[in-house]
Amino acid sequence: MKGITMNTAQTLRVGLDIGSSFISCAIAEKFYETDEMKLMGIGRSPSAGIKNGSVIHRDKLMDAIEAAVKDAELMAGCKVDKAVLSISGENIRGINTQGAIAIQKSHHSSLPVENEITENDVYRVMEMARALSLPPDRDIMHVLPQEYVIDTMDNIKDPVGMTGRRLEAKVHLITVPSAGVKNLVNCTEELGIQVDGLVFQGLATGLATLDSDEKELGVALINIGGDTTEVVVYHNDGIRHSAVMGIGSNSITNDIAVMLQIGVGEAEEIKRKYASAKASMSSTELEFDLPVKNGGLARKVSEHELSRYVEARAQEILQLIAREIFRADIRDQLTYGVVLTGGGAQLRNMVPLAQEILKMRVRLGIPKNISGAVDVASNPEHTAVIGLLHWNDVKRELAPTDVPIKPTFERAVTWLKSWIKGLY
Repeated sequence: MKGITMNTAQTLRVGLDIGSSFISCAIAEKFYETDEMKLMGIGRSPSAGIKNGSVIHRDKLMDAIEAAVKDAELMAGCKVDKAVLSISGENIRGINTQGAIAIQKSHHSSLPVENEITENDVYRVMEMARALSLPPDRDIMHVLPQEYVIDTMDNIKDPVGMTGRRLEAKVHLITVPSAGVKNLVNCTEELGIQVDGLVFQGLATGLATLDSDEKELGVALINIGGDTTEVVVYHNDGIRHSAVMGIGSNSITNDIAVMLQIGVGEAEEIKRKYASAKASMSSTELEFDLPVKNGGLARKVSEHELSRYVEARAQEILQLIAREIFRADIRDQLTYGVVLTGGGAQLRNMVPLAQEILKMRVRLGIPKNISGAVDVASNPEHTAVIGLLHWNDVKRELAPTDVPIKPTFERAVTWLKSWIKGLY
């Protein structure tokens, strides 16, 4: 950070969320004495040059990132030179897998029990879990522990210091397309912003909206963006299932534009002002004027007629979400039901429609543990960028072996060095 004191720079957090509808930048200060995060500045610009998480026009994307960052810098009164970056897109995959190792006896240990599990053992077993045969165009971004098993003892969260002969790690992997990630990173760093971390957007959203009880007892987090919808299912304090679907709230906007024969920008404005996810909860009497172009006739549409179009697409999105939750195979264990967030969650009456289709309790997810801006704290659109502010404080616990994305050969060398080290 430039233009601020060294002490302040050490406590500043910057998140840069690359969304399909908007690019957002947030700057906050972390107060370790009180564990408070105070928002200093936030900026947002319409997304450009990116679709479904893939860069399609480099210069347009860089301009959009720069605009969001400048707005945040102006509000915060400081200069951004590094940030944690979010990544999403329907080509992101979540995989459950496991790895196991024998606990090595240390010839140099002064401990009475030689089979005590060390941090190096945890690192080795996590590397075994991530040793999948991936296509050459994909990389592992996150290795997220679900639980450890020592011999026959399962559901262990922290095995360090415990004893046994065999250690197994059950993990959830997030894999990403290598080229897509590198393109995003390059665009950001060419603007003079060092990427201080890469985070799956669905994971970042959970950091901002969920509490520990929800993650422990079971919850499905749904982040409805513009082009994509993320589904992340938690239980027993770990991610059990994740998926990114290539449909979001922009599909509702496009339906409105086609049905009413208006522009996409006008359709988005009408959606925000008048649309309801449940037509039965909209007014048949309230009418509004449609935009008139090229000498066309003036037209009016009722809120109820508009909402009939909207409800059909909203139902489709929620039915796809229900299918993903079913795939997690722990639906009956989701004590806290569903948390709905993202820009699409702001559609009027989306929560009651979700309760009807998902047949679960549903609440709206808004950013938690942030102060300094009431409008941000109450807006589901900002959950991902606020979650990024927390990443560097929790990444060691959530993803202890996450490393910068490397080519396959470098990953193999890293694993081999760790394996050899564990022998001595």
